[in-house]
Amino acid sequence: MTPWIVLITISCYFALLFVISWITGRKTDNAGFFTGNRKTPWYMATLAMIGASISGVTFISVPGAVLNGGYAYMQMVLGFFVGSLLVAWVLIPMFYRMNLMSIYGYLEQRFGLASYRTGAWFFFVSKMLGASVRFFVVCVVLQSLVFAPLGIPFSLNVVITVALIWLYSMQGGVKSLIWTDSLKTLCLVLSVVCCIGFIASQLGLGFISLGEVISEHPTSQVLFLEDTNDGRYFWKQFIAGIFMVIACTGLDQDLMQRTLSCKNFREAQKNMVVSAFVQIFVIGLFLVLGTLLYMYADRFMPGMGSIKGDALFGQVAWSEGFPRFIGVLFIVGLVAAAYSAAGSALTALTTSFTIDILRAQHKQEEKDLTLTRKLVHVVMSLLMVIVIVVFYELNDDSAINAVYSLAAYSYGPILGLFIFGLICKKQVHDRGVPVVAIAAPLLSYILQRNSEAWFGGYQISFELLIINALITVVGLTVLIRRPLHSGDK
Repeated sequence: MTPWIVLITISCYFALLFVISWITGRKTDNAGFFTGNRKTPWYMATLAMIGASISGVTFISVPGAVLNGGYAYMQMVLGFFVGSLLVAWVLIPMFYRMNLMSIYGYLEQRFGLASYRTGAWFFFVSKMLGASVRFFVVCVVLQSLVFAPLGIPFSLNVVITVALIWLYSMQGGVKSLIWTDSLKTLCLVLSVVCCIGFIASQLGLGFISLGEVISEHPTSQVLFLEDTNDGRYFWKQFIAGIFMVIACTGLDQDLMQRTLSCKNFREAQKNMVVSAFVQIFVIGLFLVLGTLLYMYADRFMPGMGSIKGDALFGQVAWSEGFPRFIGVLFIVGLVAAAYSAAGSALTALTTSFTIDILRAQHKQEEKDLTLTRKLVHVVMSLLMVIVIVVFYELNDDSAINAVYSLAAYSYGPILGLFIFGLICKKQVHDRGVPVVAIAAPLLSYILQRNSEAWFGGYQISFELLIINALITVVGLTVLIRRPLHSGDK
């Protein structure tokens, strides 16, 4: 398949996105951009949530990771479902009751302005780094398949792809993203299902025999219950998954922006629970695909062992034995996953920076607020380009691990702030909160680096998020305001 076929595929896909974006966003005001005017049907929000939560990293890294990690990721996904139930019944009713445009407004009402800005800045750093890592994976694949053969450098590749995302998300915001992300979800799932069906047919596997072969393959181990020191140990992954979805979905302006666009909190709860349930099956498809990719490579592509996990899907989909339409489906699925995550991230970053950090809604009229929002959207796009290029120069880790490592460090303080705020009614010294929020990730890093030496070989894995949040809670406890005695002045 030539680079021009890939370009034509991407161009056709984007043409469809632009049409949908224009139709849904041409009359959008600031409320439509930030909250979708709270008129989104819950089932449309569910489709959009699935596409947004499954990024290009999932599409590329999860299938390739089964060789070393098996289906251990499913342990975390099961935790995601439990965490989604907690988000649906604890956080969503509270956010609707407070009528928040940005969820970090809760921190201002609960603690004060310094805590509010701390949460907003940590989200800004978290989302910018996380979205850039996710989109970086896609840019690398497109570089090898399209831009490098045409002599285009990586930096220009990033500029072009981010510019395309900016173009279709600049006008409608959440109101448009709900519809474009629903399209992306359908394209993504169709791509994976078709790839599974083709590979299974090539391997001579029917529907029943496919399940038997997958269950017997060494890459399909789901539960890891033997070694508590192993980073894949079930309870580590499961509990971390619960808190990960609370922090990275329930306390993430990006994904909650879709949920809060529903008509009321009951509709939002339906969206959260159903999307979490469907995600289990979608991630299961990616894991099954990973096993089939390795089986196909072992039989038909000798020498594939030298290819790193993140490159496996693309290498197989573009091999000579695959029909052209499978390669096209791979590109459509990859682009759908990546652009869904990046587009929603730009919208959420624009919302949070405009509302939480600049606080423009309190200072400007509608017309001026629109101009500020559009300028911030441009700046966020440019900053994402810079971060992706820097990550490209520094990358030395598997993308899926990099994403969750970043989340554990940056979302920990946000999670800790919300946990403390919900379970403890006491006030704290607001000015000290930024110090606690910075100290918690630093102490967590020290613990993770030395855990094996200090704790008899124990490896801190994704539970780092919980540790980070607990350190934040302890720090906030120290900041509790003591009641004045009657003799004090």
